[in-house]
Amino acid sequence: MPRALSRIEIAKPDIIKLFDEGPKRVYTRAELASILQHNRAFWRLAQGTRVEYFIDFLMEKSRLRAIDLKSTNYQGFTRYAWGDVSPYQVALSVRPRSYLSHGTAVLLHGLTDVLPKVIYVNQEQSPKGSPPGGLKQESIDRAFSNQQRQSAYSLEYDRWRIVLLSGKNTGNLGVVQIAGPLQEPLGVTGIERTLIDIAVRPIYAGGVFQVLQAYRSAKDRVSVNSLMAILKKLDYVYPYHQVIGFYMQRAGYDEKRYGRLRSLGLNFDFYLSYGMKDSDFDPSWRLHYPKGF
Repeated sequence: MPRALSRIEIAKPDIIKLFDEGPKRVYTRAELASILQHNRAFWRLAQGTRVEYFIDFLMEKSRLRAIDLKSTNYQGFTRYAWGDVSPYQVALSVRPRSYLSHGTAVLLHGLTDVLPKVIYVNQEQSPKGSPPGGLKQESIDRAFSNQQRQSAYSLEYDRWRIVLLSGKNTGNLGVVQIAGPLQEPLGVTGIERTLIDIAVRPIYAGGVFQVLQAYRSAKDRVSVNSLMAILKKLDYVYPYHQVIGFYMQRAGYDEKRYGRLRSLGLNFDFYLSYGMKDSDFDPSWRLHYPKGF
């Protein structure tokens, strides 16, 4: 006589249908446990069916597979992918309520021909108050004399390195949904927010020359009105509008567009990047920039 099918084998078509039609493609163990709990009665599974058994069954009998994320500085962990997934979906699964940013956003918006192997994922910090005291030239000079700090939290996945950023709390300002390489929905900073982010943290976009290239590529797509509205809401202590205007001028934007940034004020000497050993100075923006830029 043929073997009687188990309850989970009988429910297999309904289980697969749920995952095929669901919006997610990469899951944590806790998310799979929640799916099991919420659908246990409908699938008529025994109360004793554990999540480990559920996962093992799906990995053997369906398109579910384990993805190991490793780190040299932190404890690694596992995610579970349903079918084909992009590295961007995997990166977004690392932290809840995160989005792709900086150099990764530059790539996804088609503002570079370079295909980096680093994926930047930003999860915003909790709200913090503004630092006490006003801005002083001495504090600017001191801060930008050193190299820019970088996130030490990175994970290795396949041929990719996923860098986790803890950005300023903005309420996901300027974040949009776009279709990824598999037509998957991805949360990513829009073009205007991206241009601001990479001006503030050029190290996460390949450096100032790559930032300038992104500004050139975005010239006919960026809304200066939107950019300035986002910049105002970000409310940076440092005068990053001088950096953004400088990039726009160097990238060939019309003076009417970048001139609006100059009208925000030129009250301090500022810096295009951190830790520059040999620099020139643009008096029209009061900005130090690398010699030969």
